[in-house]
Amino acid sequence: MSEPVAKQNLSAEQWAEAALDAMASSGLEAVSVEPLARRLGVTKGSFYWHFANRDALVRAALELWERHETTDAIALVRDEPDPYERIVKLFKRANTSHRAGRLYLALAAASDDPAVGAVVQRVSAQRLAYLQQSYQALGLNEHDARLWSTFAYATFIGNQQVHRDAPEQFPSGTEFREYFKLMLRTLIPHGLAAVAPIQNAEHPHVVSLHKTVES
Repeated sequence: MSEPVAKQNLSAEQWAEAALDAMASSGLEAVSVEPLARRLGVTKGSFYWHFANRDALVRAALELWERHETTDAIALVRDEPDPYERIVKLFKRANTSHRAGRLYLALAAASDDPAVGAVVQRVSAQRLAYLQQSYQALGLNEHDARLWSTFAYATFIGNQQVHRDAPEQFPSGTEFREYFKLMLRTLIPHGLAAVAPIQNAEHPHVVSLHKTVES
């Protein structure tokens, strides 16, 4: 099969991935049939073979993103028996994909759109739920696991924003490895901190959420 014909036979998922790339680069408004067709080297006929209109493509792209960020992400770590290593793997995945971070921020920025907002909320809820399960597997009770998982997820989102808005300030190379180790020490409790309530924990890098800061 010749290359032009092969390109014309792009799958619906390939179109959806291209739409996600456009979102990650320039936001939801960047999803447009003609520019995507030019980028992919195909005619608009290839698009209309799979989709009735742009909205259908956006829906397919959102469904694909939701699958990547929930079902596929969890499948990569589900077989890890050690909950600590499971959380580490989740952190690595969350903090080493620049595209994934920019894509999340682009979709979050477009969450006023009801279709987009619903998907972003579902993805965040599923991520938080799985993180909470992993923290409970470390030995934390449900209440404390919810706080730790929220803390970790908020850090992940903050990392993406700093990387986008002040890339020159975000650690890279050897410094990023040091930064990542700091995150692990801060975001995953060890020893007694893993089984004691947060208000009694002696984790060396975490101030109790129940303490007040004295001036």
